[in-house]
Amino acid sequence: MFDLDKWQEILATIKKNKLRTFLTGFSVAWGIFMLIILLGSGNGLQNGFENQFSGSATNSLWIWTGRTSVSYKGMNPGRQIRFTNDDYQNLKNNVSRREYISGRFNIWWGNQVSYKNENHSFGIRNIHPDYQYIEALRITQGRYINQLDLEHHRKVTVISTRVRDMLFRDEASDALGKYIQVNGIPFKVVGFFEDESQNDNNMRLIYVPITTAQMVFSGGNRLHQISMTIDANTLEEAREVEEDIRSRLASVHNFDENDRRALGTFNTFEHYVQMQNVFKGIRLFVWIIGIGTIIAGIVGVSNIMIIVVKERTREIGVRKALGATPFSVVSLILFESVVITTVAGYFGLVLGVGLLELFSGIEAPFFADPSADFTIAVSATILLIVAGAMAGFVPARKAASIKPIEALRDE
Repeated sequence: MFDLDKWQEILATIKKNKLRTFLTGFSVAWGIFMLIILLGSGNGLQNGFENQFSGSATNSLWIWTGRTSVSYKGMNPGRQIRFTNDDYQNLKNNVSRREYISGRFNIWWGNQVSYKNENHSFGIRNIHPDYQYIEALRITQGRYINQLDLEHHRKVTVISTRVRDMLFRDEASDALGKYIQVNGIPFKVVGFFEDESQNDNNMRLIYVPITTAQMVFSGGNRLHQISMTIDANTLEEAREVEEDIRSRLASVHNFDENDRRALGTFNTFEHYVQMQNVFKGIRLFVWIIGIGTIIAGIVGVSNIMIIVVKERTREIGVRKALGATPFSVVSLILFESVVITTVAGYFGLVLGVGLLELFSGIEAPFFADPSADFTIAVSATILLIVAGAMAGFVPARKAASIKPIEALRDE
């Protein structure tokens, strides 16, 4: 333990060398501060990008039709490809890695939803029950569309909590089970949902059983889109599923399976994996910069320690002449360094964490909730303190081993 006299001696030395002490502390504080800011910014970027995927499953595959762009089996390009309920059943029954699957029938006109005197234009999505999991919807009250709704062509709907508040106003708390008008046709509200991404467009939607919509809105057996989630652990497996689907649909609709304009796809899993690879690179870059900053701090502490030992060589000689042991001399010098680096590291840690907390509530399209691993930050601070002390240990020990008469002769 260090007694009060030695604490007073350390404080006196610090006051005597204010500029040197400040520069030493600043190099330590800056290293820790920059490490925390870099780690927090990297996490903020990753959180922001992952939020873009929170509104749907990360292993989803979206499929839509277009027009052929190349001739095939004597048929000219420019043919319109159209999905039907049979395509949905085909993929549902034959795609081996399929998990959830849903067709979607779009209404291109109207989209007027009303209740009493409230009348608004909302998106109407006509889907199968599995769509809840493909879009990662959270039911807050009631239920989602189910299989019986499809089989009996029930006029039921699930609406977002924002649509509920806009339509029902003061009656929002008692809206479940009431009827709203969807393009002039009454539908019973059976549930409310929230979209995990909190995207404004996704919160201005209502969902209707696809069979009901095809019947009451004159859709026949027409589908505009098919979406599903796939059981894939690697990018290669996801691409195999996509190519299998493309091959099946090309065979049914007579177009070249390599014709990307005839059949469009969006593989969320592929984009998610690509994003993860990008962030592996970002994390590596952040660590390289962070470690470089820490090393710069260690070098700064080491240089200061060498200067301190050089300046105090004569003092060491006097101490040894008066009976001080080499250990007591070295430990005093190192303890001074530890005090400076600990205090400075703490300030750098507090400033870095405080700045991240200040921006923690800010959310941008690709940046959200910046935060740093507190354990890593503390570990880096301790490492910096130990490394700085160890760097000065060798010159301090060498000086302490000098005979008192030689130390007193040092210029």
